[in-house]
Amino acid sequence: MKPLSRRNWLGVCGAGAAGLWAARAPGEERRFSRPRATSGDLRSGPDWEQRLTVTVGGPDADIGGFTDKAMQAALDLVAGRGGGTVWLTAGTFTLRNAVRLHSGVRLLGAGPDTVLFKAAMAGSALAEDSDWYDQEITLADPSGFELGDGVCLLAKNPDTGAREVVKRTLTARSGARFKLDRALRANFWKLAEPRVVTLFPLLTAEETTGLHVERLVLDGNRDNNENLDGNYAGGIWLQDCADVVIRGVESRTHNSDGVSWQICHDVLVEDCHSHGNAGLGLHPGSGSQRPVIRNCRLENNAIGLFFCWGVKAGLAEGNRITDNTECGVSIGHRDDENVVRDNDILRNGKCGVLFRPERGEGFTARGNLVEKNRITDNGPEDGAAVDLQGVTAGNTLARNEIRETRGPARRAGIRIGPDAGENTLSDNIIEGFLNTVEDLRAPRGG
Repeated sequence: MKPLSRRNWLGVCGAGAAGLWAARAPGEERRFSRPRATSGDLRSGPDWEQRLTVTVGGPDADIGGFTDKAMQAALDLVAGRGGGTVWLTAGTFTLRNAVRLHSGVRLLGAGPDTVLFKAAMAGSALAEDSDWYDQEITLADPSGFELGDGVCLLAKNPDTGAREVVKRTLTARSGARFKLDRALRANFWKLAEPRVVTLFPLLTAEETTGLHVERLVLDGNRDNNENLDGNYAGGIWLQDCADVVIRGVESRTHNSDGVSWQICHDVLVEDCHSHGNAGLGLHPGSGSQRPVIRNCRLENNAIGLFFCWGVKAGLAEGNRITDNTECGVSIGHRDDENVVRDNDILRNGKCGVLFRPERGEGFTARGNLVEKNRITDNGPEDGAAVDLQGVTAGNTLARNEIRETRGPARRAGIRIGPDAGENTLSDNIIEGFLNTVEDLRAPRGG
């Protein structure tokens, strides 16, 4: 398959630029009418008629092969030449390690025919102790491990009991001894029963800006991989990044999250489908500012959309959030001034929208607006479509259609917990519940 035509490529670039600007509030930044390429400016620049493009995959590609090594070689090459596009042909790329993204490099696929597939996990206990300064490990069972594999070392800290999770790459080998790309920087002693497993995110980046991923499928091969939560893995896992566009991506069957981004700012996730994941469909992680989640389908995950700690000024709009085993939308620890608008939130197992209790005063979500959503048939027989837990206060639920078609049972449209503060409920349509608004707070004295 040939790369995109100039006309189609300009359409992709134009859509990407428009989406990136739409992720910011009007008036937040000014744009020059005739932008120039300026050193260090990744937000604004000319819409070039042609860009450096390297193709990967099929027999006519610049770099042949359906592996993480071929993909990484192309990304490194384009980054080293100042930026451009890596275009993946149709086909299934089998990944044995995470593919690391670079600033100013677009990664584009051929739509649903481009699949990045997580290889089946190999695992082993450690046969010898490794200290924090070591750059090697010895495996009890090295079968199934190959050079270049991404690995995760898992153990409990022998002093504190805390969980240790270290991600590395195998770079050299003598029998069961493997060299790592970097030192461990944590003790992995046999007394803590450490394990080594080939778990990793499929696409990843850290301390990177100007990322663009579009039109491909990420398959986590959930049945053949253990769980590694979204603080470390997922279909896409980003840490300390900014100005990110993820569009037209299907992320499915990960024993982790579909897409997870931690302390990442101005992330736009648009027209994506995250489904069948053991963890969270989309995970705007701790400290992430101004995420925009638009026109996505989040289905059959544990939680559809999870606002982690301190997510602020985000927008979730026009999404379909259905059939997740726990909650459709979960919002909590210091998640402030986010907008959840015009979404279909349907048939989620425990509730449609959850305001988490957190640790008490000063920790719950404030200033959030939940409006014009269609919240239907969520929760068990004694559940609530919208559940305000803990001391949650200062949020607004307005003009939502909250409906129950399975029968009222002991269900509530909106449940206000016994310790909740004042939240604004305005012009909501609530139908089919035993209690439209169930207020569990003690009556106030008159």
